[in-house]
Amino acid sequence: MQVEYSKQAAKFISTQNKNTKLRVKRGIEGLTQSPPKGDIKPLQGYINKTYRLRIGKLRIIYRYDTRINQQQILFISDISSRGDIYK
Repeated sequence: MQVEYSKQAAKFISTQNKNTKLRVKRGIEGLTQSPPKGDIKPLQGYINKTYRLRIGKLRIIYRYDTRINQQQILFISDISSRGDIYK
C-alpha cells in the first residue's frame, strides 16, 4: 500500500521533534496493515469515507483511495493537535 501526504500533513511532520515523528510513523504503519490498527473512528460530514486516528493528543485525518490500476492508497489529509484538527 502506498502512502501519500497532503502539503499540510507533510509540513506538520517536518516541524515536529524526533519522538513525535516516530510516534506518527508507527501510527501510520498501523494503518497500512489489514485490518488497520489503532484508535480509529469514522468521521461524519465528509463526502468520502474519512477516518481519524488518535495518537495521544494528535489526530491524523485520512482516507483510503483506489487508483485506476487498482492500487490502494492511504491518503493522509491532515495531522494536528486535538483542539485544532476539527476546525
